[in-house]
Amino acid sequence: MKRSPVTVPFGYEPPDEHVKGTLVFYDAFEDTADHELLGAEKTAEERRFSRFVLYPLHEETAKRMLKAPVAPFYKRERRLESWKLEHRSEAVIEVFEAKRKKYTPMDTALRHLTDKYPAPHFLYLTPDMANLFASYSSFREWIAKLRLILSERPKRLHPRLEEHRNRWDVAGEEPADDIKDV
Repeated sequence: MKRSPVTVPFGYEPPDEHVKGTLVFYDAFEDTADHELLGAEKTAEERRFSRFVLYPLHEETAKRMLKAPVAPFYKRERRLESWKLEHRSEAVIEVFEAKRKKYTPMDTALRHLTDKYPAPHFLYLTPDMANLFASYSSFREWIAKLRLILSERPKRLHPRLEEHRNRWDVAGEEPADDIKDV
């Protein structure tokens, strides 16, 4: 097989091969502070994810999952958009639930996210949301397909999270050996 010379412009650096995967911040974003969003984005940069996705829940979904009222979707989405502009973030705001305009089960949302964004898939969750996710019957199926990054160390741990301890870690702490390079 013949080799052909390739020319590149001066200063060209090949793209980083170690950047891959998607980190999805799945939350209602009702009480999420700017420093929490920055912490999630910093985690995405440190772990070298190619995509950082913010997935705000529709108010019907939040009402069923969290058992608490939240602001309308468009208000929380506008707040995320202004945060993105203010901090010059390259995060993607996924508006799948805005298009559906109704309750979206977590399974449906995760199926959509894993189909749309490149693998490997990581979910960035608060400890409360992680415990809620672990309480669902489909948790065992999903934990085999994706990994979790918790925003902080949980005070109370769901038994299924404890059982699958090797599939999640805490942001800001040293990740497990098998997930250091995503």
